[in-house]
Amino acid sequence: MKTHFLKKTAIATLALPLIPGGLALAAQEMNLAFTPPLNSHYGDAGRAFAEEIERLSDGEFKIVLQPASAMGGERDVLEGLQIGSVELTLTSTGPIGNFIPEIYALDFPFLFRNYEHAHAVLDGEIGQELLAEFESEGLIGLAWAENGFRHLTNSVRPVETPEDLQGMKIRTMENRVHLETFRELGAAPAPLSWTEVITALQQGTIDGQENPTPILTVNNIWEIQDYLTLTGHVYSPTAVVMSQIYWDGLSEEQQDWFRQAAQAAAQASRESVARIEAEGVELLRENGMQVIEEIDYEQFRAAVQPVYDRFAGEFNGDLLERIRNTQ
Repeated sequence: MKTHFLKKTAIATLALPLIPGGLALAAQEMNLAFTPPLNSHYGDAGRAFAEEIERLSDGEFKIVLQPASAMGGERDVLEGLQIGSVELTLTSTGPIGNFIPEIYALDFPFLFRNYEHAHAVLDGEIGQELLAEFESEGLIGLAWAENGFRHLTNSVRPVETPEDLQGMKIRTMENRVHLETFRELGAAPAPLSWTEVITALQQGTIDGQENPTPILTVNNIWEIQDYLTLTGHVYSPTAVVMSQIYWDGLSEEQQDWFRQAAQAAAQASRESVARIEAEGVELLRENGMQVIEEIDYEQFRAAVQPVYDRFAGEFNGDLLERIRNTQ
């Protein structure tokens, strides 16, 4: 009943009153929430979204960026989208799998060969099929933006083989595939919301974490971590997601504006990640981190094979094969 009331109220707010001549009294403001700071690849994506929707709508809609977890962690925000308390978000796939298990197929270790492979999958039929699944949970998947390939940092010792991870407490996203991946590698995974991670690293309650280079650089990870290993163990996309409550209140033309704005955000994030990837590792090294660039990939792949054996059937093994076979 509460959700139904919120939905009716939210849709009603989209029907802006007009003054003579057909001009809207004010732009419709919508929040776009994300966890990284504004000065990040997420911020670049958010600004591109805001600029494009304002251009396409001729000022009818105004996007208010809410960075740095201003509206909560990723799962909190997704739940806010479901009830209509948040309009839009940029989010990693970690918490989405709790709502849409098929999304976990994207999180299997060492599945994507490179960025070109990942983009071909997400921009093609597979990516569109996965976005369509969002609607079953009261969410609208608009586009796939970028987070990047995930790497490992810690303050215990350099990591070159799975044996080096034995016993380390490593923060992962709240994602079953990620958790099992690090268990198989011998670590003790700790699923934490990103809002808790920096403090946990500072206090030593966890030894390390794993994230793409843009997240490492924007959070000055060198201040609290000593070692970086370029494992590239998981490719991490970012989903541009809208509340279905607000989506249903849009006309077809307006919905098309939001899809176009999401594509602009996706492109901006990919360009930002490419730039940061090119510069970021050297920045981390210059600030004192020891960077391990070469690992024994065969050992790592063999160690995580049980993750495929355990979960492939549950999360659509055919989908994993389609991803592998995408050119």
